[in-house]
Amino acid sequence: MIPLVLVHGFMGGSEQWGAQLAALTDTHDIIAVDLPGFGKNAHLPVINSIDGFADWTISELQSRGVTEYNLLGHSMGGMIAQEMARRDQNHIEHLILYATGAIGVLPGRFETIAESKARAKQDGPQKTARRIASTWFLDKDSAEMFETCAKIAELASADAIEAGLDAMQAWSGEDLLFQIDTKTIVIWGDCDRTYSWAQTHLLWTSIPNAALAVVPGCAHAVHAEKPYLLNTLISDFLVS
Repeated sequence: MIPLVLVHGFMGGSEQWGAQLAALTDTHDIIAVDLPGFGKNAHLPVINSIDGFADWTISELQSRGVTEYNLLGHSMGGMIAQEMARRDQNHIEHLILYATGAIGVLPGRFETIAESKARAKQDGPQKTARRIASTWFLDKDSAEMFETCAKIAELASADAIEAGLDAMQAWSGEDLLFQIDTKTIVIWGDCDRTYSWAQTHLLWTSIPNAALAVVPGCAHAVHAEKPYLLNTLISDFLVS
């Protein structure tokens, strides 16, 4: 069975994928990584580049003996997945780019990365984690899964938050999308406050033969807001 590798985004972690692990493990071998500085790997030295995160993830998979895999990247993890698709393309069967984009400065985001950096220094990591996590949900901090995701986000240190923001701000894959020849689907919640439709449209129209799925009534965390729809999309795509 070809494993499905899940790469979380900024201030995420492997524990955010509970609904996917519960629904998909009977039919898929799932590997949910924790990036250095985040989640269960919050103790590891931080990485401040998307390229660095991609190299770390590929190395982690190699250390586990994974030679062929399907890949899903969420948010910043989707940027990492794009780099992995270029660096490790011969080992990736299917690519799922979920709630992400190819322009790291995140045009159209709820606030600029510079604003996030300034507010993080002023507010500290825990307040920053909860404030940003609330933007991931249509119902913000009253959403059912907000506390679960906020607690994962709170594991990130001030250094990890700064490094993650630096990594995104310094990266762009816009001019390299044509190089991704892995079978791809782009998934986006239509109320996403982090990645605009323009980012989604760019991925969909620039990656050769990419498919598109738009999930209605969701923000940035479709995996937590409407997991049954995301799980269906994943399962359907992986057998295509």
